[in-house]
Amino acid sequence: MRWTRAAGRGLLVLAVVLSGYVASGARAGETGSGGRGPLTLATAGDLTGYLGPLLRGWNRAHPGERVTLVELPDSADETHAQMTTDLRGGDRGRFDVLNIDVNWTAEFAAAGWIRPLPGDRFPLGSFLKPVVRTARYDGRLYAVPYVTNAGLLLYRKDVLARAGVPPPRTWAELERDAKTIAPRYGLDGYAGQFLPYEGLTVNAAEAVYSAGGTILGDEGARVTVDSAAAREGIGFLARGLREGWIPKAALTYKEEESKQAFQDGRLLFLRNWPYAYAVASARGSKVAGRIGAVPLPGRDGPGKSVLGGSNLAVNTHARHPDSAARLIAYLTSERVQRQVLTRGALPPVRAALYDDPALIARFPYLPTLRAAVRTAEPRPRSPRYDQVSLVVQAVVHDALTGRQTPAAAVRRLARELDAVASR
Repeated sequence: MRWTRAAGRGLLVLAVVLSGYVASGARAGETGSGGRGPLTLATAGDLTGYLGPLLRGWNRAHPGERVTLVELPDSADETHAQMTTDLRGGDRGRFDVLNIDVNWTAEFAAAGWIRPLPGDRFPLGSFLKPVVRTARYDGRLYAVPYVTNAGLLLYRKDVLARAGVPPPRTWAELERDAKTIAPRYGLDGYAGQFLPYEGLTVNAAEAVYSAGGTILGDEGARVTVDSAAAREGIGFLARGLREGWIPKAALTYKEEESKQAFQDGRLLFLRNWPYAYAVASARGSKVAGRIGAVPLPGRDGPGKSVLGGSNLAVNTHARHPDSAARLIAYLTSERVQRQVLTRGALPPVRAALYDDPALIARFPYLPTLRAAVRTAEPRPRSPRYDQVSLVVQAVVHDALTGRQTPAAAVRRLARELDAVASR
């Protein structure tokens, strides 16, 4: 989303147009007399401004199937709150189709808010394989991937070149460089997104995964977080804040705030989604031409990112199913997916685009991103994901601010997640 909703901005990083396909009858796949007509699309805010022109192109070509865009707040948490409030209201609600963070699919499907979709209507075989898994719940397809994402480590390649060191591959190397090199150049060492919101859940999950741990298993039915790996991952972040190579200001950072700090030349290293690389490389940026991107470091080598991005889901009570299917075909076509990248700086789900030499020349991080997506892990999957995320945010934030030790925080996290799972 932000992406992750990263992430969001997540991930969500995570702020894109959406649409979907849904049946007008009781079964997914049925088409009734209302199969074509206008649609209302709900999405988080469009950070890069590409969405309006893209939809205007659709509306000019399909005047009888015009799409009205509803942009919700930039925050993944606020977007989730507004969507779920509308969906819980019953009847048709305001939104026909929804652009949802990849980790909301299970929650929305389990609640009956979105319908299963016929996979043969969409080019799933042309997508990166991991992204298709995010669209399934309980063995069925409940959404269609539209944008993917994985966290990367952005770094000042000019500074590391002067210091004569390569970009870090492990936590030990990251910590060493953040402590020793950054201060020599008047920079803070490292930052992620550590405000207690969805982005903190992403950063915490990546730290646990990169140490070899997990948080939940069996679609949220089993709590697995109480482990040495989780203590080590959360402890790595807490130590950085305690020792100062992660600045205290990072406790207030979401995606945009952290990107701005890096773009303004205040950070040596930044964990963020690829959009931050594109924006920080644009004309006018203080660090344009001086940044690189590598996979996130881990305990013993390259770490694991959380798989971010967004899926296109369909309100159970949506109108005009045939128009929704046609719009999905448009949004997932190779031509439009190319524009999602070139205009929106958002990673496409079409695998072939990651091998395009012209795109790689313009977006040099694409091979690194593809590798990160292929090894990325989803956030903890649960039909009660909103509650899971709130627990992770609260507990991990207490560890990062020193209110609890990492060991105590992990024990508390296990207890509170077990209470969520048993409800």
